[in-house]
Amino acid sequence: MSTIAVSPNIATIASEKLVIKKKPFSWVNIALGAFIQTAEVSTLGQPFEVIKTHMAAHRGDSLWTAITKTYQRGGIRGFYQGLIPWAWIEASTKGGVLLFASSEVDYYARILGASPAVSGVISGMAGGVAQAYTTMGFCTFMKTVEVTRHKSPDVNASSVKIAYDIFKKEGIVGLNRGVSAVAMRQMTNWGSRFGISRVTESLLRGDDKTRKLSNTERIISSTIGGALSCWNQPIEVIRVEMQSQAKAADRPEKLNISTAARYIYERNGWKGFYRGVTPRIGLSVYLTTCMVFGGDTLKEYVAERQKRDRMRA
Repeated sequence: MSTIAVSPNIATIASEKLVIKKKPFSWVNIALGAFIQTAEVSTLGQPFEVIKTHMAAHRGDSLWTAITKTYQRGGIRGFYQGLIPWAWIEASTKGGVLLFASSEVDYYARILGASPAVSGVISGMAGGVAQAYTTMGFCTFMKTVEVTRHKSPDVNASSVKIAYDIFKKEGIVGLNRGVSAVAMRQMTNWGSRFGISRVTESLLRGDDKTRKLSNTERIISSTIGGALSCWNQPIEVIRVEMQSQAKAADRPEKLNISTAARYIYERNGWKGFYRGVTPRIGLSVYLTTCMVFGGDTLKEYVAERQKRDRMRA
């Protein structure tokens, strides 16, 4: 009986192709993304968001000053400005958009031969852009309005009324002010988070690329990915400045990415682009742990449950 020799490379490729399967559209994954993101923002996520937004808008304030002023505005509730309804709307939609879009792009990137790290970067970027242009534009804008409007004459106006007034005056474009900066931020955010997390996972596996990581190793990967993704803080500060309601005599009336960057540099120099980076690192680590580690864990759990249910049927 003759034996056909198979090249190790061909065998490896064949093995990888067996592993890479097209995931069917799943409302369960959409719901999981919404649940994880809403839980994240309702706990530590929004306080981190409020503090880093305050520091990015008021670049002369230290971290302690930002915390003190936030508390003075409304006690513990002050740290949850913009949570209802804007952060909840954003969280309940963008998590699902991220998991769905990134999973789809990751599959096609792997099919085309991309490594887990490269496909992680590409899928993360695609998911981030999808987030920005679906729900994040107006939600991020209104959250920033809530944090920065306390010096405005209309301080007592409800958040929904302010949104209505902006829409009445400027239309949908006004509610999506700064969306281009949001898209740049989200693209670089999730490209970095997924990519760096996957690279870290690969390094932790060592030579055994098929070894399943422990929960501790996966959390470490998510933490490193979240922290290092904050290299794009200048984009975040520009985004906040474009959406801020804080008043200043020399502030241009209508800002785009270029004019906002010039204004920040003229007032605060290069350091101004990194205001709020400390609370943002905390936010990013927490968010990435929830979405990468938490998302992977919950998706695996649900897949196992569904598999067992099919076997019983």
